[in-house]
Amino acid sequence: MNTTATRHPALQPARIGRFELANRLTVAPMTRVSAGADGTPTTEMADYYAQFARGGFGLVITEGTYTDTTHSQGYFNQPGLATDAHVAGWRRVTDEVHATGTPIFAQLMHAGAISQGNSYSAHTIAPSATAPLGQMHEEYGGSGRWPVPREMTSADIDFVVASFVDAATRARAAGFDGVELHGANGYLLDQFLTDYTNSRTDEYGGTVANRIRLAARIVEEIRSQLGDFVVGVRLSQTKVNDFTYRWPGGAADAEVIFSAIADAGADYLHVASEGRDFIDTARFADGRTITAVARAVSGLPVVANGGMHDLRQAERVLDEGHADLLSIGRGALANPDLPIRLGDGADLERFDHAMLSPMATISNVRSWRAAQDAH
Repeated sequence: MNTTATRHPALQPARIGRFELANRLTVAPMTRVSAGADGTPTTEMADYYAQFARGGFGLVITEGTYTDTTHSQGYFNQPGLATDAHVAGWRRVTDEVHATGTPIFAQLMHAGAISQGNSYSAHTIAPSATAPLGQMHEEYGGSGRWPVPREMTSADIDFVVASFVDAATRARAAGFDGVELHGANGYLLDQFLTDYTNSRTDEYGGTVANRIRLAARIVEEIRSQLGDFVVGVRLSQTKVNDFTYRWPGGAADAEVIFSAIADAGADYLHVASEGRDFIDTARFADGRTITAVARAVSGLPVVANGGMHDLRQAERVLDEGHADLLSIGRGALANPDLPIRLGDGADLERFDHAMLSPMATISNVRSWRAAQDAH
């Protein structure tokens, strides 16, 4: 056994909310577009999520899961938490994961303007009537440009809040140990936070304190309804359709954003997509990393995301106090047993983009693995 590897700080225990985690390694949310046509999770999905738990990850977070059947769905074959059938399907998943003693959180997502796979994708809603940048994603079944969304009314906002709360309630009924609000990567909650997609003049627009208000309100409502059920929030500067965006106010904006989420009652913060060279790309002009700012102003556990399968970088992120936990996406796809490998000092397999081509489905990953085994 490689004793250096076994001392890696990612293998130390951690805590989120009321849960003691076996280690600091978390499976990042990854879009799988593998649910049934009605959004019901499948037995294939149950096995997919359980493989990470069997592989030693301390926490599993699901792919983005839509919250209502009106406007929230982002992709065809995306799972939902909007119906009783969805609850029953997810129960199979949570039972499989819990058989290993591993907690699992459901990520709740509203696509907003960047919805590309449902019957209403030509009639999307968003904070303002601004067309999203870029093109739809072929890996998730889209093509062409996004349409101009309809600006949300106050009634729309109230409905979205209620839908997130209802979805969190269903998540608890499905056996989940907590939920994570997807406030990152350009989806609806991030559209409110982003200056160029939010030109509102009401209490949800203008200052950064107003633009984070919707996400904070949802945290407050879930906390009020579900008590000690774990609630986290994933945030990012970059987006699936804009890799270069940064919060205009830098660290000052970050302090407002993270403080608002903490004050609303969140249990943890998950900072996403800061790039493979995290230590450099996650820095503000004052030298602090975005996750270090989150830790300092919130007092909450902070999960860092972006190239954390680079084990030397992961060690620095933890040892230098940039974050408390690490979420791993593509590195986990290539190594569902990454924590076990790390503990044994074994080499990691390299991620191959062919695992996501032509579609980012579970079955495509399995086909890729079978082809590799055949060689």
